Amino acid sequence: MSRRQILLNPGPVTMTDRVRSALAREDWCHREPEFAQLTKRILESLEAVYPSEAPMRAVLLTGSGTAAVESMLATLTPRESRTLVAANGVYGERMAAMLRAHGRDIVVVSSPWEQGLDLPAIEAALSEDWGIKTVVTVHHETTTGRLNDVAGLAEICRRRDCRILLDGVSSFGAEVMDFDGWPIGAVAATANKCLHGSPGLSFVLVREDVLESVDWDVGSVYLDLRRYHEIQRRDGFSPFTQAVHVAFALEEALREFQEGGGQPARLARYRTVAARVQSTLEDLGVRTLLPDSDGSAVLRSYLLPEGFDYEELHDRLKAQDFVIYAGQGRLRSGVFRVAHMGDLREDDLEALDAAFREALGGEP
Repeated sequence: MSRRQILLNPGPVTMTDRVRSALAREDWCHREPEFAQLTKRILESLEAVYPSEAPMRAVLLTGSGTAAVESMLATLTPRESRTLVAANGVYGERMAAMLRAHGRDIVVVSSPWEQGLDLPAIEAALSEDWGIKTVVTVHHETTTGRLNDVAGLAEICRRRDCRILLDGVSSFGAEVMDFDGWPIGAVAATANKCLHGSPGLSFVLVREDVLESVDWDVGSVYLDLRRYHEIQRRDGFSPFTQAVHVAFALEEALREFQEGGGQPARLARYRTVAARVQSTLEDLGVRTLLPDSDGSAVLRSYLLPEGFDYEELHDRLKAQDFVIYAGQGRLRSGVFRVAHMGDLREDDLEALDAAFREALGGEP
């Protein structure tokens, strides 16, 4: 039997035995009624993750979280007016690149990666162009582990009568999302992060009235949310082949999610794991990149100790079955990241504590 490898990267995650077993179920055809019913159950479960008054509808597609984000942007950003992108990391910048690729007129309000969203600059940009009605941003920017101030952005957008399209890929299912208080038009997310499913399926939660208002050329066939929504809402089928076995795993992951107490319980668990990992690293003299008040519960970035490079630390930990993650871009040489998602058990955390102490030169 192979050793159990613990993934501390921001997705995919270490799956539970229940979820992994679901991947080994029998083969189904995606055009049979039983798969259509499975799809409908998954959609209902996704819509129940954040109970709200807002009429949000889930749309399921085969692809990574990036596919869901691009589908959301391609379908829901208008061609006749500009879209504002609020970016402070790789994934905000990627959203801007997607919009440019789809021929959208955009204005980008950027912040340094180590800083939060520039809310005054965003409000100023919206004041200069009252025709901007769509603002896109990332909820949890995993470049640094920052949880962006979407509540503050939402207040600006309410005053300016703008809707928010949110990349929730690394936060959906754990961090707080106020679907009633924030003017959210849609959120894109994935199965294999905070929901603890398998890679291969992603989804968009979208307000039905927002989707129905789309009257422009989306510019994509595969990523057109309207096509998926119409067919899935009608009978549970999809316009293209879905990842059948990944859907089995996602349904099982959603069952575990609800049985375990849903989003509040998952957030509490991540906070507990985060505090424990951070305490160990602080004992070893390792500091976080961001202040605790700015970080998410899902992932934290740490400054590499003097004399260490990422590859050395990564390899030492992987030899003990723990996989951490490098920094991105210019942060790669000075940062490593630790995520808190997935099936992390008590003995895993004890072993991780010992592994960090050994890898960083402390006593286990």
